[in-house]
Amino acid sequence: MTTGTEIPLSPYIVVKSAGEMASAIAWRLYMANMRRICMLDLDNPLCVRRQVSFCTALESGAAVVEGVRAVAARDRDEIEAAWRAQTIAVVRISDWDRIEGVAPDVVIDAILAKRNLGTRKDEANLVIALGPGFTAGADCDLVIETNRGHDLGRIIASGCAAPNTGIPGDIAGHTEERVLRAPAAGTFKSQRAIGDTVHRNDIVGQVAGHPVTARVDGMLRGLIPSGTAVTTGLKLGDIDPRGKQEHCDTISDKARAIAGAVLEGVMRHCNKPSAAE
Repeated sequence: MTTGTEIPLSPYIVVKSAGEMASAIAWRLYMANMRRICMLDLDNPLCVRRQVSFCTALESGAAVVEGVRAVAARDRDEIEAAWRAQTIAVVRISDWDRIEGVAPDVVIDAILAKRNLGTRKDEANLVIALGPGFTAGADCDLVIETNRGHDLGRIIASGCAAPNTGIPGDIAGHTEERVLRAPAAGTFKSQRAIGDTVHRNDIVGQVAGHPVTARVDGMLRGLIPSGTAVTTGLKLGDIDPRGKQEHCDTISDKARAIAGAVLEGVMRHCNKPSAAE
């Protein structure tokens, strides 16, 4: 029974990345009334599903995902101002490296690089990592399974997630062919936008004179910004063969499952019984 005067549980949470999966996690934690969230990303984020990613706040100053707002912040004062305004703070990694302050209670590595880029178990009281490349109990406390299928969202307290298959998830019978990738290194250029309908063999853009061609009919659910420097094979976009506009603006089933697992992991830690109980 509550009296209505309790302060909502709100640990200080740092989320590494502000792309699609990271943003779904931050959204889920925010909706659970955890309001001290700081997200970190590159100066020029490479996320594809930009309409559901808080990293776009680094370009425009603010971003909204399913009704939750995030704002760009450059220092400790701006981070705390974001929290007072009941918003999520998004910080460039280059700025974060200069910020000094209280250590976070929770660190969540949502970079999805398929390898550990430097996350350590001693970074916070609870460290959670997504997908392959991490070992629970060694470089983090919990690993979240990100591979689609029966174990998607499973919390791993000892050991690793399933190895990277290299195959995108199946949507309406399509896997790798629904993903747009850079045919060469260079600058990606396109006049297309998220939400556009494309057909098989349509040219979506080009890199260094090489066309980026759609291999399936559908709707552009994700696309990196035109003018972005890319490397060969980098994911440039995502075609959804279901062709529903609302899918461009909402969190995916996979991201919701992973975000729910992270929320459970945080709550397991915060609600851990004391030794006296």
